[in-house]
Amino acid sequence: MSDSLVSVPLGSFQINELISINESELSVEQNHLSPKKERVIFSLIVPTFNESKNLAQLVEVLSRLLDNYFEAKFQGEFDRKVASTYELIIVDDDSPDLTWQVGLDLMPNYPKLRVMRRQGEKGLSTAVIRGWQASQGEILGVIDGDLQHPPETLTQMLDQMFNQMLDPDVDLVDVDLADVDLVVASRHVEGGGVSDWGFIRRVLSRGAQMLGLLILPNVIGRVSDPMSGYFMVRRSAIANCAMNPLGYKILIEVLGRGQIGKVAEVGYVFQERQEGESKVTWRQYVDYILHLLRLRSRGRITKIRQKLQVPIKRFLSFGLVGLSGVFVDMAILYLLSDASTLAWGLTRSKMISSEVAVINNFLWNDLWTFRNISSQQVGWRKRIRRFLKFNFICLFGIGLNILILNFLYNYLHINQYLANLIAIAIVTIWNFWFNLKLSWRVTQTK
Repeated sequence: MSDSLVSVPLGSFQINELISINESELSVEQNHLSPKKERVIFSLIVPTFNESKNLAQLVEVLSRLLDNYFEAKFQGEFDRKVASTYELIIVDDDSPDLTWQVGLDLMPNYPKLRVMRRQGEKGLSTAVIRGWQASQGEILGVIDGDLQHPPETLTQMLDQMFNQMLDPDVDLVDVDLADVDLVVASRHVEGGGVSDWGFIRRVLSRGAQMLGLLILPNVIGRVSDPMSGYFMVRRSAIANCAMNPLGYKILIEVLGRGQIGKVAEVGYVFQERQEGESKVTWRQYVDYILHLLRLRSRGRITKIRQKLQVPIKRFLSFGLVGLSGVFVDMAILYLLSDASTLAWGLTRSKMISSEVAVINNFLWNDLWTFRNISSQQVGWRKRIRRFLKFNFICLFGIGLNILILNFLYNYLHINQYLANLIAIAIVTIWNFWFNLKLSWRVTQTK
């Protein structure tokens, strides 16, 4: 059964141009003897992870809708040597619920359906690009596998991609691609909206868009809904463009790196999930910000990261843990040093508050930031060893912190709490780098 799977493209995330064979280039004899060929106009990618409960319904709806659409749009073509059609490609990230297997079981009933099973690579954006790389379509599309994107909107989007020119000499509609490079299904134009979003989710969505406009206005400002995961793009507009996706927002990558000319938008109402669990987490927002910065830097951040070999995601997690330590540190420092509480000396208070913050930070880093490493070093002895190394490194950091704090407070006369915040920010970089290299090294894992 695995022989029916589409091979996963390897290497860079670059989409190739199509090599087309024109019917007019074939000889008369070839035209007479050759079986009817299919011109794949549209390739729709459905990235999935644990969507086995939704897949059968989604494939049935999409196949029926696209069959009817292409039959109506290309009526009269069936006597010609080249028939225009579509393909539907499921790209599954090796789901534990065997979504890919469900897709394979559906294939005998849906001849336009193809299934790709990715093992090793993860992520929605890369799944979409791998699907596009394996596709044959002149128009490339993406739709969620959870039924939150209404399939009916596809027909309006495809209409935006086509020019219809009626040939008076032939009783058929000759359909050519229009001059539109990108069609986006948007929640923020006429006919668009969300079904049942809470206030916080609405604020986060709009806040993310506003942040994008500040960081990358020329890209984000081109569409009303840059966070949309429901769109289609002309293949030639992104062919041979070096893609470097991050997270879930593939549309930003297309806008930022593709040769996108004219853009059209179609309104749609975002639906609530019927089956399965939502995959929206805070990490998506972090990836979104990093993605914006990557596009803004035009590769400069990536080059610096490669040169210094800094794992940005892990550093960001380390920084968030450090932020929790800031609150712990500030609270203890206040309780010990403030005139209204114990009124201890600043240095002694700082030493105690720093150590409490170190314990807090170690626990969170061990359970989260370096979890993939610490999970391989089981047992309390190894955890204590990691804590001692972490504490030893942070001890130097505490000394550095105290020196910076006293310098800023006593010599530059900066407010003690602001000075403490600056010192913490500097020492965070010190602590991360040396802990990355020493505290969580997997040197004794068997």
